Amino acid sequence: MQMVSLEALRTSRMARRNLFYGVLFASPWLLGIILFTAYPVVASFYYSFTEYTVVNPVKQFVGLSNYTNLIFKDDVFRRSLYNSVYYAVFSIPLGVIVGVGIALMLNMKIKGQAVYRTIYFLPVLIPDVAMAILWIWVFNAQFGIVNTLLWQLFRINGPGWLASPMWSKPTVVLMSLWTVGQGVVIYLAGLQDVPQSLYDAAEVDGANALQKTWHVTIPMITPVIFFNLIMGMIGSLQYFTIAYVITGGDGRPGQSLFFYAMYLYRNAFAFFKMGTASAQAWILFIMVLIGTLLVFRTSARWVYYGGEEAR
Repeated sequence: MQMVSLEALRTSRMARRNLFYGVLFASPWLLGIILFTAYPVVASFYYSFTEYTVVNPVKQFVGLSNYTNLIFKDDVFRRSLYNSVYYAVFSIPLGVIVGVGIALMLNMKIKGQAVYRTIYFLPVLIPDVAMAILWIWVFNAQFGIVNTLLWQLFRINGPGWLASPMWSKPTVVLMSLWTVGQGVVIYLAGLQDVPQSLYDAAEVDGANALQKTWHVTIPMITPVIFFNLIMGMIGSLQYFTIAYVITGGDGRPGQSLFFYAMYLYRNAFAFFKMGTASAQAWILFIMVLIGTLLVFRTSARWVYYGGEEAR
């Protein structure tokens, strides 16, 4: 009995020592996540209920006023929200369709396959600021390459892509395709997991290439499409850098490119209204959370995981 107790005591001491060393070695990461992630999140939630302007250290509690003023009284807030939702609604499906299409082409067994894959991924490595400056020149209404080609090839006078409120948002949606290579890499990884036996069975049944793509390839990569859909929604609702550089931060023309994250940035670092900006951040979090939950809720109808029984 005494031997059992000594053994249990020795095991307990070893467990406590292992726990101590584990916490000790993980302490830099724990301190980092507490100081730079957990505390800012909790602080922003508290500030969202206060009138806090940075320059004034006094934080006056105002309850839900920041939220109600934004939602019901702030026209700029509603306009920026509309612009971000517009961008998300059009850029995400377009990115998925183009990304899957390019991935299917790059998955073909052709000479120089690795080179083509590298070329499509290279634009992702370009910094957003440099990319924005590039697009300003490409879509310039007077001497941009797009309007020049439209005139030389089709004798069409191109519109003011980034100078017209009607064309500005469709233009940035088209610009989003420049970085579709990041999603293409993930789609290519998913395509490698599609069993060849399924293609063989479909070919035995007389399916052509289009039918095999629609009935075999697409269902088998729906988990990858699902992942990119979630990440695309989160990223598109936070669209900021390129639009900020193109418009100089004011969303011109006519605030048609004044996105939600730009308004949040202006309230926080131009007007120093940290309470209002914190409320905007939590509204954005709630929108992303609701959108993610809705996508997860519908995923059971269209996402197929290998090994599951057919629905």
